[in-house]
Amino acid sequence: MGQAKKIVLYGLAVFILYTIITSPDRAADLVGVGFEGISSAAQGVGQFMTSLVN
Repeated sequence: MGQAKKIVLYGLAVFILYTIITSPDRAADLVGVGFEGISSAAQGVGQFMTSLVN
């Protein structure tokens, strides 16, 4: 099981590097979308906690 996890992790790393090298503009767009998603999720959690306190 541990060996399969390593293989999948290395494959994912190679894929990410390949994507960044072949189309850096698209990779930058994807990173931006990811950060926007994280930001809106954190904002939602903050609003939920605020409504619990009130």
